[in-house]
Amino acid sequence: MSLNKHNHIDQAFALIHNEAAKRKDAFTRAKVPKIHICMATCGIASGAIETKKAFEETLAERNVEALIHTTGCIGHCYAEPVVVIDHPDSGFPPIFYHEVTPGKAKMLVKLFLGGGDPRFEHVYGATIENDLIPSVTEFSRFNREKRIVMEKCGQIDPENIYDYIAANGYSALAQALKLDPDKIVKEVELSGLRGRGGAGFPTGRKWKLARSVADPEKIVICNADEGDPGAYMDRTILESNPHQVLEGMIICAYAVGAQKALVYVRSEYPLAVKIVTNAIQQAKELGLLGERILGSDFDLEIDVFQGSGAFVCGEETALIRSVEGYRGMPRHRPPYPVQKGLWNKPTIINNVKTLASVPPILIRGATWYRGIGTQNSPGTAIFSIVGNVVHAGLVEIPMGVSLRTLIFDICGGIPNNKKFKAVQIGGPSGGCLSEDFLDTPIDFDSLTQAGAMMGSGGMVVMDEDTCMVEVARYFLDFTQKESCGKCTFCRIGTYHLLKILERLTKGEGQDGDLKLLETLSHDIKTGSLCGLGKTAPNPVLTSLKYFRDEYEAHIHEKRCPALMCRPLIAFYFDLELCARGCDACATCCPVDAVFTTSNRKKGVDQELCVKCGECMVACPPEYDAVRKVSPPELVPVTEKPPEKKAKEQ
Repeated sequence: MSLNKHNHIDQAFALIHNEAAKRKDAFTRAKVPKIHICMATCGIASGAIETKKAFEETLAERNVEALIHTTGCIGHCYAEPVVVIDHPDSGFPPIFYHEVTPGKAKMLVKLFLGGGDPRFEHVYGATIENDLIPSVTEFSRFNREKRIVMEKCGQIDPENIYDYIAANGYSALAQALKLDPDKIVKEVELSGLRGRGGAGFPTGRKWKLARSVADPEKIVICNADEGDPGAYMDRTILESNPHQVLEGMIICAYAVGAQKALVYVRSEYPLAVKIVTNAIQQAKELGLLGERILGSDFDLEIDVFQGSGAFVCGEETALIRSVEGYRGMPRHRPPYPVQKGLWNKPTIINNVKTLASVPPILIRGATWYRGIGTQNSPGTAIFSIVGNVVHAGLVEIPMGVSLRTLIFDICGGIPNNKKFKAVQIGGPSGGCLSEDFLDTPIDFDSLTQAGAMMGSGGMVVMDEDTCMVEVARYFLDFTQKESCGKCTFCRIGTYHLLKILERLTKGEGQDGDLKLLETLSHDIKTGSLCGLGKTAPNPVLTSLKYFRDEYEAHIHEKRCPALMCRPLIAFYFDLELCARGCDACATCCPVDAVFTTSNRKKGVDQELCVKCGECMVACPPEYDAVRKVSPPELVPVTEKPPEKKAKEQ
C-alpha cells in the first residue's frame, strides 16, 4: 500500500477520533454529576430500568441537574443494579453503589446530589484510589482480574460508537489497514491466541489456512451461539462492547481476504441482537464498514443471523447448516470450514472472545500478549461464575490462575459457611472436579488433564448440599435433549445414560449400573461424530471417578448423602425444638401435610408430603425444628391425635 493510501486512512480515522474525543471531553468537563448505570441483561433483570426511571423522575422533581450515562455490564452481577455516581462538587471521588433499587436512587438524588451526603452505609467503594473512601481496587474481586476483552465493559455506552472510539476503539483497524495481511496473520500467530470457543485451536493457524485457500469469496463468521447452562460471557460482551467484536471481525476479514461476514447470535438474546445490529449500522455511517473502509481498497459487509436456540449449532458445521436453512446437524470433517464452509465457500469461524482479543493484540503487540498467562495458553480467560459462590458474575483472569484463587480469593468462596464440594467447568460437556483439584491451573491443557475442559467459560460452583448424581443427571438431561439425533451413539447412548441416572436418583439403582455407566460413556465418546456427543458423558465419568461413594450410596443404601434427591429424602419435626402453637410450617405447606399433635406440636404426614422443603424455609430460625433425612425410613414416628385419625377414617 502506498504512502498516500496510508495518509488517507490516517486522515479518515483522525476525523472520526477527533469528533469522539470532542464529545468525550464535553461530557467529562460538564460541571454536573454523572450517573453511570449498568444496563445489560443482568442489570435489567435486577431492576436497572426501574432504577434509571427513578433517577430521571427524582432529578426532574427536585430540579437537580445531572447526566445519566448508560453502560454495559461491569461483570459484578451479584451487585446489580450497579450505579457509579461522579459528583465533582461533593469532594468525593466517583462512588460505586451496589443493589441500587428505585428507593435508593431517589434517596441518593435527595441526599447525595442535593445535599452532599453519599450515604456511606450504601457505598461499595470508590472507583479510584483516594483518602476519603476505600477504593474498590483494594478488593480482590477487582484487583485480581486482568481485563483485555472486558476492559471497556461497564465503562462505555454500547449503543454509542463514539464512546468506544474515544477509548481508543477502531485504532487497531486503522493500523491493520496499513499493514500487509500476511503480517497481521503472523502477529496473531506469534501471540499464541487460541480459540476461546472451547476447542482451543490456534487462531493464527486457522487464519493462515484460510488465507492460503485460493478463492476470491471468503466468509468470516462470529460464533455467538452460546448455549451452555450458566454461561453468558458472549452475551455480555455483545451487550456491553459490541464494537470490539466487530473491529476484530473486520481485521480478521481483511487478513484472510473476506468481503462478507456474519454474526451468528442466539435469538434468545434480544438485547444483544439489538445492540449488535445498531453497532453495525453506526460503523457503516462512519465509514468503518461497507465500501472502501476508511478510504482503503477494502470492502466488508457484516450481517446478523439469529439462531433458533439449538445447542448443537455451536458446532461449526452445524452452525453453517443452520445459516443455509437446513436443520443444524454436524457433518464429517474434512473438508474443514476454512476449505469448504458456508455456501461451499472458505469460512473462518471464531468465537466472540477470540475476535475481541484481536484489537488489543494488534495495538500492544504479540510479545505483550505472550507475557500474559502460560506458555501454552497465553492471554486471559473469561468465566461466568455461577452457583454456590458469594460474588457470582463475569471474571477475566490471566491463564494459569488456580481454581482455588478464582473461587475463594476473587469470588469470595462459598456462602453461608458451607463447604466446597465440586466445580463443573466447560458447560454441560465439562467435567466435575473435586476439592483435590482446587490448585489446578486454569488453562487448556491442565483442565483437560484433570478431566474437565475450558469450554466456552461456564463455571458452576457447588457446595456440600449438592448431589453429584443429580448434577450428572441434570447435565445429561440437557445434552440428551440437545442432541441433533444424527449419531446413533449420541442419540440412543445418551438416552440410556439418562435413564440409568434417573433410576439412581429415585433409589432404583441396580448392581452393575456403575459399570454400565462407564462402558456406555466410553462408547458414546468413541462413536459420536461431533463434540457434543464426544463430551456429553464427561459429567458422568468425572463425577463417577471423584464421587463414586455417592453413587454407591444411591444404589446400595437407597440414600442420597447430600439430601437432594426427593424420592430418597423425608422431612420431620424435632419435637424437642418445635414450638407449641407456631403454625408457620402448616400455613405454607401446599398439600396440608403438616398436622398438629396432641401436645400442639407439629408432625408430617409422609404419605401427603411432596418434599418441597417449604416447611424448612418457614420454620423460624430461633426454633430450627425441621429436619431432613435420607433414606426416608429414618423418620421417627409422630403419632397423629386421635381426633385427626378418626376424621381421616
